[in-house]
Amino acid sequence: MSDHPDDISKHVRGYLIIGGTLILGTILTVLASYIDLGHHWNIVLALVIATAKASLVALFFMHLISEKQMIYTVLAFTTFFFIGLMFLTVGAYFNYPALTATH
Repeated sequence: MSDHPDDISKHVRGYLIIGGTLILGTILTVLASYIDLGHHWNIVLALVIATAKASLVALFFMHLISEKQMIYTVLAFTTFFFIGLMFLTVGAYFNYPALTATH
């Protein structure tokens, strides 16, 4: 990695673009909160925007975009099991036994 000023300014420019994109994503999240899509769809939209923003942070600020294959494999397994646990949680929430009092 070189410390030449042109190389550093190229990285700073990229960080500023990603930072601006994150600010735009935050503004988009706030604006989306005023749109009534139905309770569940508003949550889905907010989570999609948050996932995109988290991906930008992980890829560029945490430098995962230039990592080796092993990092991506571990990340894929983590994502797979996280999604599986979320489906189990939501499934358990809606799977009440018969004659169960719900609030």
